[in-house]
Amino acid sequence: MAIQLPDARELSDEALEAIRLRVLRGRELGLSESRLAKIFGLARETVCRWWSAYRAGGVEAIPHERTGRPIGSGRTLDDSQAAQIQAKIKDHCPGTWGIASPLWTRRAVRDLIRNEFGIDMPIRTVGEYLKRWGYTPKKARRKAKQQDPEELREWLENIYPAIAEVATKEGGEIHWCDEKGVGANEFSGRGYAPIGQTPELEVAAHPCQMNVVSTITNEGKVRFMTYGATMTATIFIAFLGQLVQEAHKKIFLIVDQLPAHTSAAVEEWLRGREDRIEMFYLPPHSPERNPDEYLNNDIHNGVNTANLPNNQSELRANIQCFLQRLAKLPEHVANYFKNSFISYAAATV
Repeated sequence: MAIQLPDARELSDEALEAIRLRVLRGRELGLSESRLAKIFGLARETVCRWWSAYRAGGVEAIPHERTGRPIGSGRTLDDSQAAQIQAKIKDHCPGTWGIASPLWTRRAVRDLIRNEFGIDMPIRTVGEYLKRWGYTPKKARRKAKQQDPEELREWLENIYPAIAEVATKEGGEIHWCDEKGVGANEFSGRGYAPIGQTPELEVAAHPCQMNVVSTITNEGKVRFMTYGATMTATIFIAFLGQLVQEAHKKIFLIVDQLPAHTSAAVEEWLRGREDRIEMFYLPPHSPERNPDEYLNNDIHNGVNTANLPNNQSELRANIQCFLQRLAKLPEHVANYFKNSFISYAAATV
């Protein structure tokens, strides 16, 4: 992430004077005008003007007047108009104001400005306004339209805290569970190639797929099982059995409401094992609140980095190797819980 330097015109006279001296010292040490301009957030012409004056007459000859037009002058939107646009894009989607876009892009903001004030602003200028207002482009987080805000609020404020409290009292540990399908041709990395050429990735003509069910804890523990077929109650029960067998503490298992998780067979298997494992369900359509989804992201990005498998056996080996390595990095796994949507489940000190 590039550091954004403040506009030099916003600095005090004392701060600007300190920068002048450091720029000149840099030139004496052989740094180029262009490099110094980038380091201190100045125009190259300004550095050149200071250096020429210094060489001609020393420190006393350095110009101290401020150049450039005053901040804010010449802007297309006045302060009132800018404030109105910021208010409309904050906490509102484009569709609220009749803009045909799922997200606030530069084009969407341009259309909003045109609708509000009849101003046709260049896309690049819109980007400068957004940058000035503190907005940066980010990959969107997906959120299900069917998500019930009230159910989610109840989960965050009451249900999960109650689970955590009981787990602490009983000396158990909370496991977050989810499934992930991995394809043999799944590879998200990039490769270098000469300018004008595109790297080629050799993939299988008939790719296979393998699935993995896993759990993680906020202390960084990882448990998993690979399987080839679609998740069923039978497969899930096999995983639960493995989970309980390997556990040294009672497990408080949190899962989504997949039919295989909520089946009568699973409920029957859990009955009588309450001293070893209890299961709880996340609110529907709330995958972003499940920390194990972030493990799935790591699987997607890293499982086939060494090689693209030729068959299901090789794909299973890739998944197992990747997760076995990850299981030895508890700090990395615990860091999933630092995400703002997951921090509610982080370990307490």
